[in-house]
Amino acid sequence: MTTSPHPEHPERPEHPERPERPERPGRSYPEDLERPGLVRTGRSTFVRPIRPEDADRLVRFVGGLSRATLAYRSLGPVVRARDDVIRRGAHVDYLNELALVALAGDEIAGLVRYVRDPEEPEHAEVTFTIRDDHQSEGFGRLLLEHIAAAARARGVRVLEADVLADNDRMINVFAGAGYRVETGPPGQIIHFEIAIDPQAQATARAERREHTAVRRSLRPLLEPRSVAVIGANRGPLTIGHEIVANLLRGGFRGGVFPVNPRAARIAGARAYPSVRDLPEPPDLALVAVRAEAVPDVVRECAEAGVKAVVVVSTGFGEAGAAGRATELELARFARASGMRLVGPNCMGVVNTTPAARLAATFSPALPTPGRVAMSSQSGPLGLAVLDFARRLRLGFSGFVSVGHAVDVSTNDLLQWWEEDPATSVILLHVETFGNPRRFARIARRVAPRKPIVAVHPGHGDSAVSSLFAQSGVIRTRSLQELFDVALLLAHQPPPPGNRVAVLTNAGGPAALTVGACAGSGLSVPALGEHTRRTLRAALPPLAEVANPIDLTPMATAAHYRQALDAVLADDGIDAAVVLFMPPLADKPDEVASAILDAAAAAPTKPVVTSFLGGAGVADLLHRDGLVVPTYTFPEAAATSLGHAAAYQAWRGTPAGVVPDLPGVDTERGRSLVTGRTPGPVPDSLVTELLDAYGIVVAGTGPGPGPDAFLSVRADPVFGPVIAFGLTGDYADLMADVAHRVTPLTDRDAREMVRSLRAAPLLDGRAGGDGVDLAALEEAVLRISAMVEDLPEIEALELRPVRLLPPGHGIAVARAAIRLADNTTGGGPP
Repeated sequence: MTTSPHPEHPERPEHPERPERPERPGRSYPEDLERPGLVRTGRSTFVRPIRPEDADRLVRFVGGLSRATLAYRSLGPVVRARDDVIRRGAHVDYLNELALVALAGDEIAGLVRYVRDPEEPEHAEVTFTIRDDHQSEGFGRLLLEHIAAAARARGVRVLEADVLADNDRMINVFAGAGYRVETGPPGQIIHFEIAIDPQAQATARAERREHTAVRRSLRPLLEPRSVAVIGANRGPLTIGHEIVANLLRGGFRGGVFPVNPRAARIAGARAYPSVRDLPEPPDLALVAVRAEAVPDVVRECAEAGVKAVVVVSTGFGEAGAAGRATELELARFARASGMRLVGPNCMGVVNTTPAARLAATFSPALPTPGRVAMSSQSGPLGLAVLDFARRLRLGFSGFVSVGHAVDVSTNDLLQWWEEDPATSVILLHVETFGNPRRFARIARRVAPRKPIVAVHPGHGDSAVSSLFAQSGVIRTRSLQELFDVALLLAHQPPPPGNRVAVLTNAGGPAALTVGACAGSGLSVPALGEHTRRTLRAALPPLAEVANPIDLTPMATAAHYRQALDAVLADDGIDAAVVLFMPPLADKPDEVASAILDAAAAAPTKPVVTSFLGGAGVADLLHRDGLVVPTYTFPEAAATSLGHAAAYQAWRGTPAGVVPDLPGVDTERGRSLVTGRTPGPVPDSLVTELLDAYGIVVAGTGPGPGPDAFLSVRADPVFGPVIAFGLTGDYADLMADVAHRVTPLTDRDAREMVRSLRAAPLLDGRAGGDGVDLAALEEAVLRISAMVEDLPEIEALELRPVRLLPPGHGIAVARAAIRLADNTTGGGPP
């Protein structure tokens, strides 16, 4: 794939709406190495293995290289090779020789190739070639990450390269990649040996590079300088017309270009016949045409230099397999053309920040500015979401309807909002993630600073709830609950603990609130003696100064203020729920003002309210940026506080470390799975694999304690998940099983084995000495390390695991492992 001299305006293929697919040269072509990528500048690309039909592209690629680049590639002056020699470079066996190309448009922008050393099969020579007009954009580092992952999965442990001493760009690629790099003696040619085993440092650097690239690639989508609307209609209440109207009504500061060949003006803006006729290449294009016309429109956008496309059109994946194939081809083409793509089947993008003022949606309800950002996988649901949020007076910093998420995903948006100063809470409506490992890692990085609240299907699935909790994500069961929690976190601090005071002017609602608090993990403790004395002196004679505090129906706004001041000053109270029954007292506006005054005086403790039967109360509880959330019923207030308290407890808990385990032979484990056929692993090989990670399998009879099991399964949201439980009725009837996402820290392992309801059988609280918990925790960590090192493992089960007394370890009686059909090693992080 070649690009034009300007790297942001690549040449386009003649028929890009149907990107070329391989004729599959046998089953050896590793289609799962095809991956979208982002270079440092934020430009999109598509990385895939070279194919025999790439021979002509390869000739054009080499023919476009400058003399200087050819000299660096060949380590000295060179005459261009014959075309037939170049063509042979498109034929590889994908095992001992592998070449990956990064595409710009339909041509090659960069190529990396390794050739295995026949005498040292764990070593391979690697070479990089980047087209002149794409050098310094980050293609070299991106291709290194991809070739390293692919080589690792094929048993290569060290990549070797010879580089001219003045080739600073390539030297910087190796030096900054994060792998362990050894260099030969200084001279005209420097020899590099790059150890490509996974390392924490390499992973961290790759994640930082990816994070920077993702944010740059999303800027034309979320902060565009100009927007085109293709398929804009003249008639109001049509999708294209309403998008144009919303852009103008929302105060977008850049150019708004409706595209319609039969209209002069749309919603007051000048219209243009096609994208080619626009006065400037727009950063963002919204496509609202029939499904069969979308590929041609996306091609025209690429030719015009558009950097991001939002396809609101329907009729793709939801229409069947053919539609799904078409939308995936659209995504591949967009990436190869340097564009990001949102959708299809979405409702658009909103960014209320002053830098954007972007209302690129057909929603009739536009959000007010605020601190909440949201990603939704459902287009129609987004309409209801924006309308509901507006009625709640919940402001948004951003809203993206990702639709089928064939390119831009929730993972990408998390990384945008991670550094967005206007966003303090992130909401997710999500069913699946394209890359679950990435989601878990990104969420664990973002959540300590910004709460992530998600609604996910699967009611009653305690495993999913525990996995969200481990990642720091607040999982809610409904959209109502999602917004209830968001209302609290957007406007009040999370509580420093779980101790709640309940103030009321009616006893019945207070009893309901106390019950809801208990069900949400909160406590309603007795008040301190000083607080009770203060309340007795301030409240009516019949008031109850226990917790809940019953102010009686005669309570005034002054009573509410005095009581709330007293309980928030109590060191034994972390939050307050205030109930008010308007039918029993007058002047709710005065009571609301008193609550705002008390909340402002205690900014570290959250206050929530429920004005039962009141209308328009939310407006009364807003003042100069201070908002006290109010809920129709007190149970919702208690549930929201419970989520916030659990989140704050997670945020304040030490994260633990992923320990280095003695006796782990990663090299041996890798060699045992390299080249293996997918499916069940023979018992003898299972024993060897586990032994490489310090776990001995030895058939043994029943032990003195309970038996347990350890298993690994692939979760569609989180990736590899480890499960632990006791065998028999504990797991089968009581569903007493603990789950965690890899990689596990020492703290994860400790909490996991102690989180069972049957834990008293393990730690001695049920009588006896218990079992060797330290050995059990170590086994959990070894399984976690194994799954992280060998991502080919699709499923694993140790059952039964004999739990022995303290100091005697554990004994694995039987084990089974199944390998997935995945040769990429998980790809770049």
